[in-house]
Amino acid sequence: MKKAVWFFAFLMIFSVVTTTLVAVHDASAVTLEEALAQAPQGTEKGQIDPNASKGYLGIPGAPQINLIYGLLWAIWVGWIFSTVGAFGGIMAGVGHLTVFGLGDYAKTFKKTAPALNKVITDSIRVSNQWLVGLSAAISSLNYYRMGRLVAPLGIALAVGSILGSTLVPILTAGKIKLSQYQGYFGLAVFIIGGFLFYETTPAGQNRKKEAKAAAQAFEKSIKEKKSADEIAAQGVKMLEFGITQARFTFFGVEFKFNPAVAAFGGFFIASMASFLGIGGGFLVVPFLTSVVGLPMYLVAGTSALTVFVGMVVSIFSYMVLKGAVVQWSLIGMELIGIFIGSMIGPRTSKYIPDVWLKRLFVLLAIYVGLRYVSKGFFGTSWVPPY
Repeated sequence: MKKAVWFFAFLMIFSVVTTTLVAVHDASAVTLEEALAQAPQGTEKGQIDPNASKGYLGIPGAPQINLIYGLLWAIWVGWIFSTVGAFGGIMAGVGHLTVFGLGDYAKTFKKTAPALNKVITDSIRVSNQWLVGLSAAISSLNYYRMGRLVAPLGIALAVGSILGSTLVPILTAGKIKLSQYQGYFGLAVFIIGGFLFYETTPAGQNRKKEAKAAAQAFEKSIKEKKSADEIAAQGVKMLEFGITQARFTFFGVEFKFNPAVAAFGGFFIASMASFLGIGGGFLVVPFLTSVVGLPMYLVAGTSALTVFVGMVVSIFSYMVLKGAVVQWSLIGMELIGIFIGSMIGPRTSKYIPDVWLKRLFVLLAIYVGLRYVSKGFFGTSWVPPY
């Protein structure tokens, strides 16, 4: 146990030192002020009209976002992330890119002011992560109290995520066009949705006998209306934790995982999530269900812990190391909504059958994947809003 702790402590220190050295030698991205100065002035699309009313980020002519809409959308974001352990960042992205119109606005500068296009894109990415970070923190605490969080597994994933969450913002901030961001965003979601869909089929469920047995035992305790304390008492209990093997039980069913493999998985997941400007839960969930073999009732909390660490590091990298900016009035209102939604999610998810939690994930993956693949690579959405 002590060797494993020291091993992961070393990995964490190594990751922080490595990414700090990279940051020192990396040039800063263009600031908002510099990007605005480079943009052509005028009243046409792709130009800045200095006489127009200030909107997002104080940019003249930018969309003016209703803060009440921001609050309501954030409640949905907090609920969906805290329920399935994924799609918080993706739904935050749908809100910022589509519902609030920032995606179409940024694309008007693709040719006329590419620096401004990239500044707005980075702002969207880090804004998404602020929402997911708070939801992840609240969800982790709630699920831990309920005995539905595998903390050592979440920590192992988080250790690997530190390096990925720091390197990607440093290497890509100010260098990614919005069309690239949207297209890859959709592809990743669409592919992952296919993996989870397979796990809702009889063949997929038969491969996960332990997860199915644990889920059935948990659902039985809910139907029997046992108290929260009685349910938590049968929750996660660690039996062993080492560098290459860890064991725990959930409702009497034993599970195993390799912490070293989890750390490597965390690096890969955080790298892609940070590139996309989302939380990474859409990758963590399939990893926990397919690779580790957990029931969905353990996935949301464990995913949230992993995502929380990644979000803290990634937000720091974007805003401190790369100078990304956000609109604080909007973020503040959205965080209130995130708090509300994230408190509701863990208390309602226990009433949703395990298989339907996965199917909810799949439905969202299909919609979001189709929308952003078509927008990013073909220039028009195949699903509403068009």
